[in-house]
Amino acid sequence: MPEEMNMSDAEFGQYQQLIYDTCGINFTAPKKQLLISRLRKRMNVMKIPSFRAYREHVTNPMHKDEFTLMLNAVSTNKTDFFRESVHFDFLIKNVYPRMTGQRDIRIWSAACSSGEESYTLGMTLLEHFGNNRSKNIKILSTDISTKVLDEAERGIYSTAQISPVPQPLLRKYFLKGSNQWSDHYLVKDCLKELTYFRRLNLMEKFPLSVTFDFIFCRNVMIYFDKITRERLVANLAEQLTRGGYLFIGNAESLSGIKTTLKYVQPAVYQKL
Repeated sequence: MPEEMNMSDAEFGQYQQLIYDTCGINFTAPKKQLLISRLRKRMNVMKIPSFRAYREHVTNPMHKDEFTLMLNAVSTNKTDFFRESVHFDFLIKNVYPRMTGQRDIRIWSAACSSGEESYTLGMTLLEHFGNNRSKNIKILSTDISTKVLDEAERGIYSTAQISPVPQPLLRKYFLKGSNQWSDHYLVKDCLKELTYFRRLNLMEKFPLSVTFDFIFCRNVMIYFDKITRERLVANLAEQLTRGGYLFIGNAESLSGIKTTLKYVQPAVYQKL
């Protein structure tokens, strides 16, 4: 392998710090090869031969766009429709019935990736409340990756991606493509109208003036250390209405970190 395509331990440490300081993702030593493979994709596109030269390039204020593309490359974006379905069951059984008399419903999908989570939330809301014009439902959907946000806004999914959606909901909320798009589905406007997508870095001060009835921030904190998790949970709690819920991933827990949120059931916490 050419010398310039190797990454020294010192260079790895500099990338570790840069990524951690920017978005909280902690690339530990066992993940060095993963980071290298993801960075190389961008380096090949840019025709930059060394990790040092690429780091100097992305940290140059003149190259903010490439810095964003680097973050797109190193972040993990795994999501599915109706992923961890127990959370949606909890909403349907325990949360939505309490919102019957509530006009404004505000939800935040805080790491929405390519939109499957946001559109799943939209389907469950429309199924429960119907197309009720007296309800003002808005789902804020954010992610640090501009790449996945573009995919989410388009709302086009392959047959494989759409497979977890029950057939009645598929017919109701998606349009099947034709010709070269025959193996894809498009989200209908009635679902898109509930959701707006924005780029947001969870490590920065939230530019939000509203609070939310519940927040989904699932399978994000598994990449963070304890200090970062604690800070993020405190900031998310500030954005919840009193009585609102925070949903995290089933593989995650707030055990061992300081929080004012009350444990409700695995991966579900409430602001009292």
